[in-house]
Amino acid sequence: MAVNYTVQAEVVDIRSDSPQKDDIFLVDTNVWYWYTYTSASVSSRRYQTHEYPSYLAKAISVDSSLLYCGLSLAELAHNIEQTERKIFDTDIKTKEYRHNYPRERMKVVAEVETAWEQVKSIAACTEILIDETKTNTALIRFQTQLLDGYDLLILEAMDKAGVKQIITDDGDYVTVSGIRVFTANGGAISAARNQGKLLIR
Repeated sequence: MAVNYTVQAEVVDIRSDSPQKDDIFLVDTNVWYWYTYTSASVSSRRYQTHEYPSYLAKAISVDSSLLYCGLSLAELAHNIEQTERKIFDTDIKTKEYRHNYPRERMKVVAEVETAWEQVKSIAACTEILIDETKTNTALIRFQTQLLDGYDLLILEAMDKAGVKQIITDDGDYVTVSGIRVFTANGGAISAARNQGKLLIR
């Protein structure tokens, strides 16, 4: 079933957009995964492993400012571990894989370290202190914005840094007003076009 997005953000189709030198982007974890992880294609769609790395490469080539959030390490490590486990044996549960196969665990560690070093080498960190104030603000957002808990905190990091643009495949972000979502997500783009929120730069 197609997702019925109520689009509040401005949406830019990265397949037809060119990044600009004065662009400042927060790059979502899923994009870092496709850009930095060598086996990302195992658990991804072709457009994800093609369009997002291509757009990031263009952004780097024109000196756009790229940001990452420290929270992305947790999700990136989780995603890489899950993919490595599936490559190794789809029947093994995560805890078994993590604890019973030390050689495989070292491979996961190496993949995560390599990916994270790439992130840090091309982007600057926007830090967020997750304290009671931030969690309370995230809970307030949760009542009106259709995001998961992780994404609520990414939005807090964006607000703290004064960043309004995010590169992501996560269609949930298009439901947030006041930001600009750069994506190749067909469902989100179609909804934005139908609701007059697709931006051509």
